[in-house]
Amino acid sequence: MTQHRTIATHNGSFHADDVFGVAVLMGVFPAHTLVRTRNGALIEAADFAVDVGGLWDAGSGRFDHHQRGFEGARPARLVDGAGVPGVGYASAGLVWSAHGADYVRAFAARTGWQADAQAIADITHSIDNALVQYLDIVDTGQGDVAPGIFGLSALIAQLNSNWMEEAGLDVDAKASLQEERFREAVAITTRFLDRAILKQISQLRSMDIVRQSPRLFDGRVLHLQEGGMPWTRVVVEEMPEVLFVIYPDSDGRQYQLKTTPVAHGSFTSRKDLPASWAGLRDAELAAVTGVEDSVFCHLNLFIGGARSLEGTIRLAELALQSEQ
Repeated sequence: MTQHRTIATHNGSFHADDVFGVAVLMGVFPAHTLVRTRNGALIEAADFAVDVGGLWDAGSGRFDHHQRGFEGARPARLVDGAGVPGVGYASAGLVWSAHGADYVRAFAARTGWQADAQAIADITHSIDNALVQYLDIVDTGQGDVAPGIFGLSALIAQLNSNWMEEAGLDVDAKASLQEERFREAVAITTRFLDRAILKQISQLRSMDIVRQSPRLFDGRVLHLQEGGMPWTRVVVEEMPEVLFVIYPDSDGRQYQLKTTPVAHGSFTSRKDLPASWAGLRDAELAAVTGVEDSVFCHLNLFIGGARSLEGTIRLAELALQSEQ
């Protein structure tokens, strides 16, 4: 039987860092009680204290960063050969550094994904790098990474109740409203976190599929038998000879012929589709290519396709023969 845990955080207005920290602990310890309070005795009695309590000690479940002398930060890193201090921790980062891998592991178990230790570590680090550190940056005033009301930190803050909603409420009713909004924020944050982890899992799973997929025309065309999976990074970093990738469209009605970029995130291709195909569709493209079921070629020559796999393979062959 899973041991029951008590998770304490402060009451009143909330921010993304305490919401995120609590969400992570709730996910790791599904049998829990949430206590939102400033009462020192209740905080001391809790198994975990997030953004409150004046102590950082992961071993005893303490994740506060407001105390005098706190200097917790991620390890320094090299940028262009120079050492740069790591991003300082708020409660989100403190909890994630201690229990992020546990959360990812629990999520993998719920979704039926068999993950090894390295995959768990990679995903945990990636989530910190892409999400958690920015919650810390905003909460600690290290920067405003998303001005206005954009960014998760700002959007979570919008869920706090305001004076108009609280007007006329007694202390208990106001606390109840704030509790409801906090739990709403936790649910939303959990949803985004889980989707981010699922995306990381899908990317890791796709890498092996991409590596094992058949190649045509002396390895210059990669044929993916499933559409929608990420392939760019593997092809760019590991398959320098691949110029085009073929995969089925999401609706299953045609096959796509996609150029390979010279680098991840680049809009420059290793080889463009033929210039004579630019912007043509259906019969016009068929007349130029001789492929009867041609569907289209983008004006910028980075993607085209045909209704059949055979037709798309023929388009790839013609593109390889092009002098462009």
